[in-house]
Amino acid sequence: MPDQMPETRGTFLSAEWRDLVMLNYRVDGESLRHLVPRGTELDSFGGATYVSLVGFRFCRTRLFGALAIPFHSDFDEVNLRFYVRRKERGEVRRGVVFIAEVVPKWAIAKIARVVYGENYVRLPMRHSIHSEGHSRCVEFAFRLGGEWNRLHARSAAPPKLPEDGSLEQFITEHYWGYCSQRDGGSVEYRVTHVPWEVAAGVTAEFEGDPAELYGEELAQVLRQPPDSAFLAGGSPVVVHRGVRIA
Repeated sequence: MPDQMPETRGTFLSAEWRDLVMLNYRVDGESLRHLVPRGTELDSFGGATYVSLVGFRFCRTRLFGALAIPFHSDFDEVNLRFYVRRKERGEVRRGVVFIAEVVPKWAIAKIARVVYGENYVRLPMRHSIHSEGHSRCVEFAFRLGGEWNRLHARSAAPPKLPEDGSLEQFITEHYWGYCSQRDGGSVEYRVTHVPWEVAAGVTAEFEGDPAELYGEELAQVLRQPPDSAFLAGGSPVVVHRGVRIA
């Protein structure tokens, strides 16, 4: 499938998401119940509930499809997310909920908090990417409490589209976002992009102590080896304007 920009009608933000590291962990669904936005329910794969720690590069970012914020078009992001779904007129909409999103830019964090109510945090960040043949190593890091927290994965296999019904497809093909609001309601927004090619992570881990950011229970999960990990090349994306659903 060609790597092209999706339809931008109703666009809030357009960008490219590149060089994604995705570390996936099984968790007890009950630990996430209080975070599920009204109008949605937890999604699962093979009877298991997952959280994903994701790092990637935001590139060529534009608001409303055209407006660039000076010095804010290219930056890193690391987010911790889980998966939900919502039924709308017979359609099952599979989406993500962000527990926290880290960026290095103050304006990006402020806009996301104001427009969507997302839990964005500004912290110092860095990344490194090394490739040699089919071998690829990608790392993202953020500094919290004076210490660097790192997530990284190394793959030796060429990327390919996920197999139908695979965990990789489940993780990458959630095309909706949901966020709870301060008054107890929730907002839904669509995220469009082509399916991503992925390469399985031969070695992958998270190093650090993110309890201050995610809470001790989820920090304990992240201290364990991920249940799955992979790299995704990414693509152009469009984040559409949000709609209140509850």
